[in-house]
Amino acid sequence: MRILGIIPARGGSKGIPKKNSKLLNGKPLLQYTIEVAKKCQLLDKLIVSSDDEQIIKLAKKLEVEVPFIRPKALAEDDTPTIEVVKHVLNHYEQLGEFFDAVCLLQVTSPFRTVEYLNKVIQTFKDKKTDSLITVQKVPDKYHPNWVFLLNKNGNLKIATGAKDIISRRQELPVAYHRDGNVYLTRTEVIKNMNSLYGSSISYIESPKEFSMNIDTIEDWESAEKHFQKSNEKE
Repeated sequence: MRILGIIPARGGSKGIPKKNSKLLNGKPLLQYTIEVAKKCQLLDKLIVSSDDEQIIKLAKKLEVEVPFIRPKALAEDDTPTIEVVKHVLNHYEQLGEFFDAVCLLQVTSPFRTVEYLNKVIQTFKDKKTDSLITVQKVPDKYHPNWVFLLNKNGNLKIATGAKDIISRRQELPVAYHRDGNVYLTRTEVIKNMNSLYGSSISYIESPKEFSMNIDTIEDWESAEKHFQKSNEKE
C-alpha cells in the first residue's frame, strides 16, 4: 500500500494569526509535524500543501516537498479539507503517480511521536477499513446520551434519539470524539465517495497527552505551559 502524507498548512488563521509558522517553545508549529512525519517509514511520500510563501520556504528548509503553491480558492477559512486532499491527489495523478491512501497530518497537533504515527498507520493497513481516525473518549458529562438537541417545537430531545435517559454513568456505552491527530483514508473512498471516512471507520485511541488541538489563543497558552512543565522536568 502506497501512502501519501499530506500536511495542510495555509497562511491565514483567524484564531491565531500566522499560527502555522508561529514559534512554539522555540520552533515553528509546522516543524513539530514535519519532524515526526519525516521519521515515519510507513509514508511513501510526504508533502506540504500551502498558499503561504513563508510556510513554503520553511517546509523546503526542513527538506519536505512542496509540489505547488495551493490556489487561494483552496485556502479560505471555509475550504473543506477534502478539497485540499483531492487537489493534491489530482496533481500527482496528472504526473502519473498514484497512491492507495492518504495520511492527513494537521499542524495543530504537535505532540505526536513517530512511534504513535507508525502504530496508527500499521493499524490502518491491518484493519483494511475505508478509513482510520484517532480518537479520545468523550467525558461522561458530554456523552451523547446526556446531550440534548432542540426539536421542531423548541423543546429538548436526547441527541442519540433515545426515548429514555440513561441515569447511571456506569451504564453509558463508550463514546469517542475525533482528536485531529491523524486521518487515514483510502484514495478510492476520497475520489468515489467524496469522503474522508467512507462506510467503515477503524480507530486508535490516542494518549491523553496527544489530545491538544491548537486552534485558539487559549489552546496555544496551554501548549506553552505543557512545554514549560516538560522542560522543568529535564
